[in-house]
Amino acid sequence: MPTIRREEPADAEAIARVHIRGWQAGYAGIMPAEVLRRLNPVAWAQRRRDLGTAEPDHPFTTLLAEVDGGLAGFTTFGPYRNNQDRGDLDPAYGEMVALYVVPEHWGDGTAPALLAAARAGLVERGWTEYRVWVLAENHRARRFYQRAGLSPDGERSTYPVPLSGGRPPIGLVELRYTGRLDG
Repeated sequence: MPTIRREEPADAEAIARVHIRGWQAGYAGIMPAEVLRRLNPVAWAQRRRDLGTAEPDHPFTTLLAEVDGGLAGFTTFGPYRNNQDRGDLDPAYGEMVALYVVPEHWGDGTAPALLAAARAGLVERGWTEYRVWVLAENHRARRFYQRAGLSPDGERSTYPVPLSGGRPPIGLVELRYTGRLDG
Protein backbone atom coordinates (compact mmCIF):
# COMPACT_ATOMS: atom_id res chain seq x y z
CA MET A 1 0.00 0.00 0.00
CA PRO A 2 1.20 3.50 -0.73
CA THR A 3 2.13 6.10 1.85
CA ILE A 4 -0.09 9.18 1.53
CA ARG A 5 1.26 12.62 2.41
CA ARG A 6 0.55 16.26 1.63
CA GLU A 7 2.31 18.08 -1.19
CA GLU A 8 5.35 20.18 -0.31
CA PRO A 9 6.89 22.95 -2.49
CA ALA A 10 9.81 20.71 -3.50
CA ASP A 11 7.37 18.17 -5.01
CA ALA A 12 6.37 20.31 -8.02
CA GLU A 13 8.62 18.57 -10.57
CA ALA A 14 7.73 15.06 -9.45
CA ILE A 15 4.01 15.86 -9.49
CA ALA A 16 4.33 17.39 -12.97
CA ARG A 17 6.05 14.22 -14.26
CA VAL A 18 3.32 11.99 -12.78
CA HIS A 19 0.61 14.30 -14.15
CA ILE A 20 2.07 14.19 -17.66
CA ARG A 21 2.64 10.42 -17.60
CA GLY A 22 -0.93 10.00 -16.38
CA TRP A 23 -2.21 12.13 -19.27
CA GLN A 24 -0.05 10.36 -21.85
CA ALA A 25 -1.16 6.89 -20.75
CA GLY A 26 -4.72 7.63 -19.70
CA TYR A 27 -5.65 9.91 -22.61
CA ALA A 28 -3.88 8.00 -25.40
CA GLY A 29 -6.39 7.59 -28.20
CA ILE A 30 -8.62 10.27 -26.63
CA MET A 31 -6.46 13.38 -27.01
CA PRO A 32 -4.45 14.04 -30.15
CA ALA A 33 -1.00 12.43 -29.96
CA GLU A 34 0.64 15.77 -30.81
CA VAL A 35 -0.86 17.28 -27.65
CA LEU A 36 0.36 14.44 -25.46
CA ARG A 37 3.86 14.55 -27.01
CA ARG A 38 4.39 18.24 -26.37
CA LEU A 39 3.51 18.22 -22.65
CA ASN A 40 6.33 19.90 -20.76
CA PRO A 41 7.08 18.85 -17.16
CA VAL A 42 9.18 21.98 -16.49
CA ALA A 43 6.29 24.25 -17.53
CA TRP A 44 3.74 22.18 -15.56
CA ALA A 45 5.95 22.29 -12.44
CA GLN A 46 6.29 26.06 -12.75
CA ARG A 47 2.53 26.39 -13.10
CA ARG A 48 2.11 24.50 -9.80
CA ARG A 49 4.58 26.85 -8.13
CA ASP A 50 2.82 29.90 -9.60
CA LEU A 51 -0.56 28.65 -8.35
CA GLY A 52 0.91 28.02 -4.89
CA THR A 53 -0.69 24.59 -4.63
CA ALA A 54 1.63 23.54 -1.78
CA GLU A 55 0.75 26.57 0.38
CA PRO A 56 -1.27 25.66 3.50
CA ASP A 57 -3.87 28.38 2.84
CA HIS A 58 -4.47 27.36 -0.78
CA PRO A 59 -8.16 26.38 -1.27
CA PHE A 60 -7.13 23.08 -2.89
CA THR A 61 -5.16 20.29 -1.24
CA THR A 62 -2.87 17.90 -3.09
CA LEU A 63 -2.02 14.53 -1.57
CA LEU A 64 0.74 12.30 -2.89
CA ALA A 65 0.97 8.51 -2.95
CA GLU A 66 4.48 7.18 -2.54
CA VAL A 67 5.45 3.57 -3.17
CA ASP A 68 8.98 2.37 -2.39
CA GLY A 69 10.17 5.97 -2.10
CA GLY A 70 8.88 7.07 -5.49
CA LEU A 71 5.85 9.13 -6.40
CA ALA A 72 3.16 6.82 -7.81
CA GLY A 73 0.26 9.27 -8.01
CA PHE A 74 -1.53 12.29 -6.61
CA THR A 75 -4.96 13.75 -6.05
CA THR A 76 -6.12 17.34 -5.69
CA PHE A 77 -9.39 18.36 -4.04
CA GLY A 78 -11.18 21.38 -2.63
CA PRO A 79 -14.30 23.48 -3.19
CA TYR A 80 -16.31 22.97 -6.36
CA ARG A 81 -15.20 25.13 -9.29
CA ASN A 82 -18.21 26.69 -11.04
CA ASN A 83 -17.60 26.29 -14.77
CA GLN A 84 -14.29 24.67 -13.78
CA ASP A 85 -12.97 28.12 -12.88
CA ARG A 86 -10.60 28.22 -9.88
CA GLY A 87 -11.62 31.84 -9.41
CA ASP A 88 -15.33 30.99 -8.98
CA LEU A 89 -15.65 28.54 -6.10
CA ASP A 90 -18.89 27.12 -4.70
CA PRO A 91 -18.36 26.19 -1.03
CA ALA A 92 -21.56 24.10 -0.99
CA TYR A 93 -19.82 21.16 -2.73
CA GLY A 94 -16.44 19.53 -2.70
CA GLU A 95 -14.62 18.56 -5.85
CA MET A 96 -11.82 16.17 -6.69
CA VAL A 97 -10.02 18.14 -9.37
CA ALA A 98 -7.39 15.52 -10.23
CA LEU A 99 -6.42 11.93 -9.58
CA TYR A 100 -3.49 10.61 -11.60
CA VAL A 101 -1.41 7.48 -11.13
CA VAL A 102 1.56 6.37 -13.24
CA PRO A 103 0.74 3.30 -15.36
CA GLU A 104 3.13 1.06 -13.40
CA HIS A 105 0.82 1.45 -10.42
CA TRP A 106 -2.51 1.02 -12.16
CA GLY A 107 -4.43 -1.77 -10.45
CA ASP A 108 -2.20 -2.00 -7.37
CA GLY A 109 -4.44 -0.08 -4.97
CA THR A 110 -2.77 3.32 -5.38
CA ALA A 111 -5.77 5.01 -7.04
CA PRO A 112 -8.30 3.71 -4.47
CA ALA A 113 -5.97 4.81 -1.65
CA LEU A 114 -5.75 8.31 -3.14
CA LEU A 115 -9.52 8.45 -3.60
CA ALA A 116 -10.08 7.38 0.00
CA ALA A 117 -7.63 10.04 1.21
CA ALA A 118 -9.33 12.72 -0.90
CA ARG A 119 -12.75 11.67 0.38
CA ALA A 120 -11.48 11.84 3.98
CA GLY A 121 -10.05 15.30 3.32
CA LEU A 122 -13.34 16.49 1.83
CA VAL A 123 -15.27 15.14 4.83
CA GLU A 124 -12.80 16.81 7.19
CA ARG A 125 -13.56 20.11 5.47
CA GLY A 126 -17.30 19.59 6.01
CA TRP A 127 -18.61 18.45 2.63
CA THR A 128 -21.23 15.73 2.28
CA GLU A 129 -21.22 15.64 -1.54
CA TYR A 130 -18.43 15.89 -4.08
CA ARG A 131 -18.06 16.12 -7.81
CA VAL A 132 -15.53 14.96 -10.39
CA TRP A 133 -15.26 15.88 -14.08
CA VAL A 134 -14.13 13.03 -16.35
CA LEU A 135 -13.65 12.85 -20.11
CA ALA A 136 -16.58 10.99 -21.64
CA GLU A 137 -14.22 8.80 -23.67
CA ASN A 138 -12.10 7.89 -20.63
CA HIS A 139 -13.93 4.63 -19.98
CA ARG A 140 -11.29 3.32 -17.56
CA ALA A 141 -11.71 6.35 -15.25
CA ARG A 142 -15.48 6.26 -15.57
CA ARG A 143 -15.56 2.61 -14.47
CA PHE A 144 -13.24 3.45 -11.54
CA TYR A 145 -15.50 6.27 -10.33
CA GLN A 146 -18.65 4.20 -10.78
CA ARG A 147 -17.15 1.35 -8.73
CA ALA A 148 -16.35 3.98 -6.08
CA GLY A 149 -20.01 4.99 -5.85
CA LEU A 150 -20.04 8.08 -8.05
CA SER A 151 -22.51 8.45 -10.89
CA PRO A 152 -23.02 10.87 -13.76
CA ASP A 153 -25.49 13.61 -12.83
CA GLY A 154 -26.32 14.74 -16.38
CA GLU A 155 -24.04 17.79 -16.47
CA ARG A 156 -21.67 18.06 -19.43
CA SER A 157 -18.87 20.39 -20.36
CA THR A 158 -16.45 20.75 -23.23
CA TYR A 159 -12.74 20.68 -22.46
CA PRO A 160 -10.86 22.76 -25.07
CA VAL A 161 -7.63 21.11 -26.19
CA PRO A 162 -5.27 23.60 -27.88
CA LEU A 163 -3.60 22.48 -31.08
CA SER A 164 -0.37 23.75 -32.59
CA GLY A 165 0.08 25.73 -35.78
CA GLY A 166 -2.67 28.24 -35.08
CA ARG A 167 -5.39 25.62 -35.54
CA PRO A 168 -8.52 26.05 -33.46
CA PRO A 169 -8.77 23.89 -30.34
CA ILE A 170 -10.78 20.69 -30.37
CA GLY A 171 -13.42 20.13 -27.72
CA LEU A 172 -13.59 16.93 -25.69
CA VAL A 173 -16.81 16.16 -23.85
CA GLU A 174 -16.57 15.85 -20.07
CA LEU A 175 -19.18 14.35 -17.79
CA ARG A 176 -19.72 15.38 -14.20
CA TYR A 177 -19.92 12.58 -11.64
CA THR A 178 -21.35 13.12 -8.16
CA GLY A 179 -20.95 11.11 -4.99
CA ARG A 180 -22.01 11.28 -1.36
CA LEU A 181 -19.47 11.55 1.44
CA ASP A 182 -21.81 10.76 4.34
CA GLY A 183 -22.84 7.25 3.47
